Amino acid sequence: MKSGKLITIEGIEGAGKTTCLSAIAQQLTAHGITVCQTREPGGTPLGETLREVLLSHRYAETTAQAELLLLFAARTEHIQQRIRPTLATGHWVLCDRFTDASYAYQGAGRGLSKQQIQTLTTMVQQDLQPDLTILLDLPAHIGLQRARKRSAPDRFETETLQFFERVRAGYLALAQQEPDRIALIDATQPLNQVTQAVHQAIQTVLPKR
Repeated sequence: MKSGKLITIEGIEGAGKTTCLSAIAQQLTAHGITVCQTREPGGTPLGETLREVLLSHRYAETTAQAELLLLFAARTEHIQQRIRPTLATGHWVLCDRFTDASYAYQGAGRGLSKQQIQTLTTMVQQDLQPDLTILLDLPAHIGLQRARKRSAPDRFETETLQFFERVRAGYLALAQQEPDRIALIDATQPLNQVTQAVHQAIQTVLPKR
């Protein structure tokens, strides 16, 4: 059976994920790989509706646990309706955020237990894991400055600097725990250097010619 690869991109707001996604898609396409670009929360009709809810200031008082459950509801649909079917065709999936974001944002950021998140991860993902995760890292204050220049802040982007410092620390802890899967890249570098580092990381999962 054909099997594609799942590549995920992570990082706090303003890290440059959109630019990174574009660079990876171009690199994979140049190698003759068909790429499906998607995002979390989102990727399906239900996922996109839940994304609107999660980012809306209308639901500013949403509890951390409700937020986590909504994210995993969207993730369940995403995996079953889009990610697994795409991988089964032999195509690759390039996803803007995945489960690492739940550990960083709802775990480190909101203070929910790792055990709670792990229980949901096991139920929803089963044996599915990213083949490679690109983690774009930069200080929280720089990321927020970048994010707030590009558009009106969403519900997450209005969080405190301290919140994003906890999220960043959560991401860095994950990178330390899984160095073989997570490629940590300094997103404060000039764009050409970040792109080069991303390309080098992708080389590790490209099929041998």
